Amino acid sequence: MAAEPSGPLSDSDLLARHVAGEPDAFGELVRRHRDRLWAVALRTLGDREEAADAVQDALISAFRAAHTFRGQSAVTTWLHRITVNACLDRVRKASSRKTAPVDDPERLDQLMEPHESAEAPAERQDLQRELLAALATLPAEQRAALVLVDMQGYPVAEAARILDVPVGTVKSRCARGRARLAPRLTHLRSGNGENEQPEAQGNRTPRASVPPAAGPRDVGSSDPAAAKGGGGHA
Repeated sequence: MAAEPSGPLSDSDLLARHVAGEPDAFGELVRRHRDRLWAVALRTLGDREEAADAVQDALISAFRAAHTFRGQSAVTTWLHRITVNACLDRVRKASSRKTAPVDDPERLDQLMEPHESAEAPAERQDLQRELLAALATLPAEQRAALVLVDMQGYPVAEAARILDVPVGTVKSRCARGRARLAPRLTHLRSGNGENEQPEAQGNRTPRASVPPAAGPRDVGSSDPAAAKGGGGHA
């Protein structure tokens, strides 16, 4: 009788087990990737409730469509693509009534981690507010590209796979987004050396960084609906 492989299962193995009917497999996938999916959704949408709903929608879609996964990309790429699409769908549907959180300090405070909001120096809080407010002014496609590449640290090629667009399109969206953000963020770089974070990679320009968004807590169930409300304050 063949022994069970030692060590954690791969994402693709977990997805295959989920398709085969194992009840806890999808829950493990959620635990592994939910924080990053949440961070992408939160920064793309700029609103906790919308982000929670988008992540829940995405995980439900992934849960139901797992049998269609053919392994042409990594499972995490597939999950991110579904999440980003759920976010962009919400942005498009709400475009006629959406109020950008630029002039709403309370909504911007909600995007900060609890410990940052309570304990960070005033300069740090102001930096976060201005960065998030500036990001919210971008078109959804540019925002999604910048979130993936500049904030989540994905290589351009991986972001292109997630967004299902050519690499050149991601580079173009990032360049246009950075150009639109530059007038709003220049004073942040020049005013305080601590806020300037040059990166070693040649295809990126120096820019102020945003701390990782607060992510949801682990879920112990394979039910993707358990993801809703993640990232909220305890």
